[in-house]
Amino acid sequence: MRRLQHPFTDPDDPDSPRSAPAGNVPAELNRFVGRGYELAALGGLLEESRLVTVVGVAGVGKTRCAGRVAALTEKRYCDGVWLAELSPVREPGLLEHAVVEALGLTDHTGRPPRAVLVEHLRERRALLVLDGFEHLVDACADLVRELLRRAPGLRVLAAGRRPLLVDGEVTFTLAPMCDEDAVELFSERARSVRPDREPTAGDRAAALELCHRLDGIPLALELAAGRLRALSVDQVLLRLDDRFRLLTGGSRGAPPRHRALRTAIGWSHELCTPEQRLLWARLSVFAGQFDLEAAEYICGGAGLPADAVLDVLEELLAQSVVEREDGATGTRYRLLESVREYGAEWLAAAGDTRRMRRRHRDWFLGLATWCELDWFSPRQAEVAARIDAELPNLRRAMECSMESPDEVHLAHHLAGSLWFYWAGCGRLSEGRYWLEHVLEEPTPYDASRLKVLWVLGYVAVLQGDAVGAISALQECREEAERSGDATATAYAVHRTGCLAIVTDDPARAEELLREALGRYREIGELNSNVVMAQVELAMAVAFQGDLDAAADICEEVRELCEDHGERWALAYALYVLAYAALRRGLPERARRMLGECLSIGRTFDDLLATALSLELLALVTAVEGDAGEAAVLQGAAERIWPSVGLPLFGSVFFGRPRVECEEQVRRELGDAAYEAGLRAGRRLDRAAAVERALGGGGGRERRDTPGAESGPSAGGTRRPAASRMTGRGGPERW
Repeated sequence: MRRLQHPFTDPDDPDSPRSAPAGNVPAELNRFVGRGYELAALGGLLEESRLVTVVGVAGVGKTRCAGRVAALTEKRYCDGVWLAELSPVREPGLLEHAVVEALGLTDHTGRPPRAVLVEHLRERRALLVLDGFEHLVDACADLVRELLRRAPGLRVLAAGRRPLLVDGEVTFTLAPMCDEDAVELFSERARSVRPDREPTAGDRAAALELCHRLDGIPLALELAAGRLRALSVDQVLLRLDDRFRLLTGGSRGAPPRHRALRTAIGWSHELCTPEQRLLWARLSVFAGQFDLEAAEYICGGAGLPADAVLDVLEELLAQSVVEREDGATGTRYRLLESVREYGAEWLAAAGDTRRMRRRHRDWFLGLATWCELDWFSPRQAEVAARIDAELPNLRRAMECSMESPDEVHLAHHLAGSLWFYWAGCGRLSEGRYWLEHVLEEPTPYDASRLKVLWVLGYVAVLQGDAVGAISALQECREEAERSGDATATAYAVHRTGCLAIVTDDPARAEELLREALGRYREIGELNSNVVMAQVELAMAVAFQGDLDAAADICEEVRELCEDHGERWALAYALYVLAYAALRRGLPERARRMLGECLSIGRTFDDLLATALSLELLALVTAVEGDAGEAAVLQGAAERIWPSVGLPLFGSVFFGRPRVECEEQVRRELGDAAYEAGLRAGRRLDRAAAVERALGGGGGRERRDTPGAESGPSAGGTRRPAASRMTGRGGPERW
């Protein structure tokens, strides 16, 4: 947690020295929970800036955080900390009167209230807290600007759903609570409702799920805790689909806008213009994040031209209805789930839900098609990151297409187009689910359905499911030949050859893969699948003992990959080249190639490439003389395989390096030390295992104590824990 230069005086500490400074900030009626980073950051910002505005979505805790910071910093202000609650003030003309009243001023002259405020604050060192000003933002900004200009000792802490846009303002976006704080808050409020009940382990797990479902919004969590008077946590979870009816009945002492989740969000809705409300409703069709281009295409139209979406979106950002998130794929936006559901109700009331869902589906169908084409290019990593970010929307698009028998073929097209993501980016299990799911609806054997069949066969091969693979691939080939679909036939032959490799029939695999490559040449097909067919041919040749021919094929693949910027298939070519180098007595060369394999696998989150590389690298490590580290790497690979499928496909050929490594390491270390090394490797998560294998771990330098249970060689590297608050809100300067 960030530490302030001048620590807070904790109002909850009975030993803290206290006087009676002026002010009107009310005492807290229940314990303040969490928000350590945010409180420290806000305190620091108030030292540096005279105007700090806390913004955030409805119910995120702006009021409570502002009040807490005010209480913690009151010793800094000899003339007091003063809270002006502005949400009840409906007329801009009454704003200054409300602030005068909050400061406890009386003036019976005819002077304007602004003059009274300026006169009172001019020589004072005070903190003015303005809460709930968003419906009076223009008048409030004008008042704050003049007060800060005329009263140099004044500082202002504002809390609302949009910034004031006054010169010198620092905006702090208050994000929803992190998991740890959210669960603590819910548990604390639950104890106040049911002090006689001790939570069970099941309650704690349900509470964590509840906090996820409610996006860590404190208001929603407190309202949910209130329902525990009559319901269990599991029952609250079951009723969350109707959350606006469930989450009502807040504390009588809370502001009216905080007594129910619907009212809190509705307060934001009332402050929106018709265009802003329309965009809010249309944005509700997105699942998870979205980008500007998608919003313009999907949400633009009647009542809101596409070229006006950006301006309206900026207003929703300013009002904290929409959240901005910057990541690997650039600037993206999202609605918190409760805000999205509120917008969805308005969209349904307008009778526009079905049309918007189809526009959403069409956009993401086009995106998947473009990404499949762009996968065979230097933009592979960008494509993988984009699909990863859009996965919730792609799921929703497939669901939409499955709702109508006339549109199921679009679900086929979408599921098949994502073959590179299912197979290459660590999503085999989910890919299989969708591929089988879209095939459940009967449709003609068109190109889209045939593609789903060969992709399903491919995924099953990689999972080590020979029965599932041959079933899908035979059906695909028979129907492709019957309908004259040369492309589907080529892919079915190719993936059947791939199946032959993992089922230990390399001669048959070579025959089928050469046939598939010939078919690809006839139809002019060249993409990552074709390159992988060459790599798989090299594997089949290598398993038959011709390492020179296998290496020659993979060297050609390397050149082809360099020409096209292909990295995913390159990893598998390097795996074969590393295998050949090791067999030729060149372990250092094999290690370099496997290091590149692991780096590529990490880029694409390719579990299969990572597991295979670790298995072979373990043998390389044993050959180099570090038996203890070899055992750790084998254990790390063991941990990954269950997430892929059948370990090493159940193949004798793919499993040979593991068997050789185990035999050598057991000989050198003995059974007990070998098993200890395996256990140490199994404790490493995938990121730690890859980091260790690439040289970031602690095993290679401890060759004198191979397989020791303690220390880096057995237990993995120790890394400082990441801050649980990282990326969860922070200051933005205006």
